[in-house]
Amino acid sequence: MSEATEETPGHRYNAELAGRIELRWQNYWADHGSYNAPNPVGPLAETPLPSDKLFVQDMFPYPSGSGLHVGHPLGFIGTDVYARYHRMIGRNVLHTMGFDAFGLPAEQYAVQTGQHPRKTTEENIETYLRQIRRLGLGHDERRRIATIDPEYYRWTQWIFLQIYNSWYDEKQGKARPVLELEKEYAQDKRRTPDGRNWCELTRKEQREIIDSHRLVYISEAPVNWAPGLGTVVANEEVTADGRSDRGNFPVFRKNLRQWMMRITAYADRLLDDLELLDWPEKVKSMQRNWIGRSRGARVKFAAGDEKVEVFTTRPDTLFGATYLVLAPEHPLVDELTAATWPSTVDQSWTGGAATPADAVKAYRLAASRKSELDRQENREKTGVFIGVTAVNPANGKEIPVFIADYVLMGYGTGAIMAVPGQDQRDWDFAKKFDLDIVRTVRPSEDFDGEAYTGEGPAINSGFLDGMAVDEAKKTIIEWLEEHGHGVGTTQYKLRDWLFARQRYWGEPFPIVYDEEGTPIPLPDSELPVELPEVDDYSPQTFDPDDADSEPSPPLAKATEWVNVTLDLGDGPKQYRRDTNVMPQWAGSCWYQLRYIDPTNSEEFVAPENEQYWMGPRPAEHGVHDPGGLDLYVGGVEHAVLHLLYSRFWQKVLYDLGHVSAKEPYRRLFNQGYIQAYAYTDSRGIYVPAEEVEEKDGKFFHRGEEVKQEYGKMGKSLKNVVTPDQMSADYGADTFRFYEMAMGPLADSRPWATKDVVGAQRFLQRLWRLVVDEQTGELRVSQAEASTEDRKQLHRTIAGVREDYAELRFNTAGAKLIELNNHLTKVYGASEGAPRELAEPLVLMLAPLCPHIAEELWRRLGHEDSLVHGPFPVADEQYLVEDTIEYPIQVNGKVRARVVVAADAGQDAVRSAALAEEKIAAMLGGGAPRKVIVVPGRLVNVVV
Repeated sequence: MSEATEETPGHRYNAELAGRIELRWQNYWADHGSYNAPNPVGPLAETPLPSDKLFVQDMFPYPSGSGLHVGHPLGFIGTDVYARYHRMIGRNVLHTMGFDAFGLPAEQYAVQTGQHPRKTTEENIETYLRQIRRLGLGHDERRRIATIDPEYYRWTQWIFLQIYNSWYDEKQGKARPVLELEKEYAQDKRRTPDGRNWCELTRKEQREIIDSHRLVYISEAPVNWAPGLGTVVANEEVTADGRSDRGNFPVFRKNLRQWMMRITAYADRLLDDLELLDWPEKVKSMQRNWIGRSRGARVKFAAGDEKVEVFTTRPDTLFGATYLVLAPEHPLVDELTAATWPSTVDQSWTGGAATPADAVKAYRLAASRKSELDRQENREKTGVFIGVTAVNPANGKEIPVFIADYVLMGYGTGAIMAVPGQDQRDWDFAKKFDLDIVRTVRPSEDFDGEAYTGEGPAINSGFLDGMAVDEAKKTIIEWLEEHGHGVGTTQYKLRDWLFARQRYWGEPFPIVYDEEGTPIPLPDSELPVELPEVDDYSPQTFDPDDADSEPSPPLAKATEWVNVTLDLGDGPKQYRRDTNVMPQWAGSCWYQLRYIDPTNSEEFVAPENEQYWMGPRPAEHGVHDPGGLDLYVGGVEHAVLHLLYSRFWQKVLYDLGHVSAKEPYRRLFNQGYIQAYAYTDSRGIYVPAEEVEEKDGKFFHRGEEVKQEYGKMGKSLKNVVTPDQMSADYGADTFRFYEMAMGPLADSRPWATKDVVGAQRFLQRLWRLVVDEQTGELRVSQAEASTEDRKQLHRTIAGVREDYAELRFNTAGAKLIELNNHLTKVYGASEGAPRELAEPLVLMLAPLCPHIAEELWRRLGHEDSLVHGPFPVADEQYLVEDTIEYPIQVNGKVRARVVVAADAGQDAVRSAALAEEKIAAMLGGGAPRKVIVVPGRLVNVVV
């Protein structure tokens, strides 16, 4: 301990003392395995096993080289507080953290420095762990994982093979092994596409049929190709202006042979099972919109010798279809494009090209430079006529056929019937190219817009005229099916998942190719397929504008690894490995399952352990629980991709009998963000935020006035504050308490270092309540607390328990401050607070500030750690109010208050309110017009 001075007592709780306390208790927790959660079976098993468990998880962090700033731990501290509370009330809590460590940033750094991405990533992980351990997070360290560990991605590869070796049986509504599908064909229980018997087909033909059913398949599909990166990127990795989110390179649409996952087979289940989840409605809505289920019809339009099929959710508007539009990538475009322009062609339709083929080529190149988002949202419509017409089956009219970038190959059929009278995008296009507009729904009387998308009777629609929309839809679908022009169907926006990247730093595919190029899944004995060492980690990059370039992944350079001799059961043969790697999403699709059983070398998770931690609960009140971990906390930015992909993998594993939960995350909570003020000088250059002073509402840096702005925390804005800095200056407990006290966990809020001192002063006052700052001696007494003090205590206990359970950590902290202030006011100058008041306060503080709570608990004479409780329980007798205060409103404004017995009836409350001095004076001896008593809340007097 430091020597006492007149200014600073030797036993004052300050940053120096907090640092010593925190390090001591962190070492104690590590030495005693305080946060170890036992499993039912395996190396982590213990008996007896608590039946009441809780599985809490943070979203998988990526260990960036820049380390943490104070915004990063917000959710981590929140889950730690929640887990600590439940551990203290006796639950078996699984809470740990791993690292989503594959991905492009480490690879790009390796390209720049020549340092292997594993070395960089592992150094980043150590930095990250040092920072989060300094915060006292209560993780089960035995369960840590990283996606880059071969023993982890061995099982990622194994799960890939489970999905690859499966198909989706629509009759049974679930995935089944492809061996069962092949057996059905062999037994003639399922007909081949051309009607031949299975035994009549060659092995290659049989293989092609089976492969066409697999949940993982190779497809010649349009992808987003970024020549400047040398790799394809997912739709979600393309910015609105058609550039890669990493590197800001142009992205082009082109067809490539790629691995795809048939997530579309699960569209209905992914959509319908959202109703079973305790998730924010915003996230559910985002997934519903992404899946995009809609009921409509497929309609065939004859165009020469071809049939152009469109999907529409409004088949009742068919009579208003005045032109067709195909996506530039549509496979029929080349077939349909005319050799020459018709003699009467409108020149605005040609794009200035000499022939339709020239127009199509130029337009396709321009469209390939745009992102899907830009193509969908751009109000300025572009397109070219391809020189042919199609026939509207409803009225026999010939209508022109265009290609335009606002139609996407990835939705519907890649072609639309354009009804400008009922669709604004079609209206804009029709106006630009002077095309016919026919309304097929009568607008409402107050409508004065352009395209009408509302309800109304059908008009200009032949036999549909006068019908409401729903009736017209039903009638036209029946007519289309009767005349062979179309069928009713359900369509989805969801596309199959592009599951390959032309990178180095990712999971290799457990697939090899034989001499004919047929993919062969590797047996379990060949797993893991480890990444080879290479000298150059970068894919071959090209001129960013070279749309015709072709990918060449880094693994293609490891020729000894690529070309391999294997005995896969029929003797040694030459094979070629896949040189793509899995996308970064792969490792994060299933990590919750490995947290459960991280050291299991025989299976990815033991069924008994999975059932215990994630299995569905018994049905209650007719509600069936989908299973999954109990609380998942992370940012809303992962609402679609990670969460949708994880749900898909979980459902496949559930169908195949590998897990008991059909959903991975039972409850989801989106934490807010911590943002920060930044400051720019007269040149517009950012200055260090910590050097800025505020005077009279203005801000100054070294005497010069600067401009304040509010936004993201980052190095470029010179406003980064690190948790290391906060822990050093104030102590980790102070930092933890401040972050949780800033506001509701779900809300974003600005960081203000100057306000951290408020949290520190609270902890100092609480310390002084228990410990003498001058001597270090205990200050609690054995005296009995007063009834009023007990009421204050037990009201706090009841409120804090409820707040912790509902993740309201800011209000829990406020209640503890209020109780501490009360006790300080009553006992601060005496020999100390009664033990029966001090001990519960320390215990209630523990989830928020575990180090100081442990220290005070030990000084209070307890040998055992408080990690596993006890947590105070409110005594009901002190929660009953003897009296209640009623505000009295007169004509809607509060004019007085009156205190009455808590059990007083309405008549007694009314009489007491009218007898109150101020109210009686306002009435002047007269009677009010009306008196309304709201029991327990207020009295409203109408004069």
